[in-house]
Amino acid sequence: MEAALGRPGQLQPGEVYKFALPRKDMKIVKDGVIVAPGLALGSWLAFKKMGSEAMVMGDLVLSEEEIEPVMLKLQQEKIEQSSIHNHLLGESPRVIYMHIEGHGDPVVLARSLAAAIALTKTPRPPPATPAATPQAIDLNTEQVEQALGYSGKVSGGILQFSVPRIEKITEGEMEIPPAMGVATAINFQPTGQGKAAISGDFVLLASEVNPVIRALRTHGIDVTAMHNHMLFEQPHLYFMHFWANDDAVKLAQGLRAALDETNSQKPQVK
Repeated sequence: MEAALGRPGQLQPGEVYKFALPRKDMKIVKDGVIVAPGLALGSWLAFKKMGSEAMVMGDLVLSEEEIEPVMLKLQQEKIEQSSIHNHLLGESPRVIYMHIEGHGDPVVLARSLAAAIALTKTPRPPPATPAATPQAIDLNTEQVEQALGYSGKVSGGILQFSVPRIEKITEGEMEIPPAMGVATAINFQPTGQGKAAISGDFVLLASEVNPVIRALRTHGIDVTAMHNHMLFEQPHLYFMHFWANDDAVKLAQGLRAALDETNSQKPQVK
């Protein structure tokens, strides 16, 4: 798969093999913030063994002109689209997100996806370099973690959190692990003086949608989209995207209030 995609992947919990394809070529601005790839411009592909075959799920970050050629190529390669939509609002230039799913031989799937990705300006990864010293960012990460209640990790200058749901998500008879895109994702990009731009998506049941909207809006966090990412999962999930640029700890407290309205993994940081 790595040879077919021309980039390394990483083994994730749940026996998921995941590839990151950040759109470092894109120069996107929203509300005066230059959006970092790790905040909201990260294409990804996740593979999991399913009997003698594999399932791949993912999200391709595309410019408007890339949508049709990529969709045509994926359809020709029998890789399906499960959603095509916005995650942000008011960004310039416009960004579209295409969610995909395929089943079959993992190397064949990887080759098919590589052919579609080649129709975009997604950059190839840089040559491998020795592991760097953990990156410091202009943010009090400990205070943010305490306010949110979860431990995060710094990657590409972004403080990232992943919060799984408690119940099992399935498609057919297969369990979909959190690493395949069914965990709430929260990202903080420092914007100076203790502030951060936040983006990501809450993974919700229908009954949680409006309580989470109210919690986010009460805390000054904009809801920028709400939609499906998959087609046949059980229970059916809604994905709610958000944005704000304000004091990072204040935003973390608002995000915690929204998480408290969901059946998510309980807070780990006190």
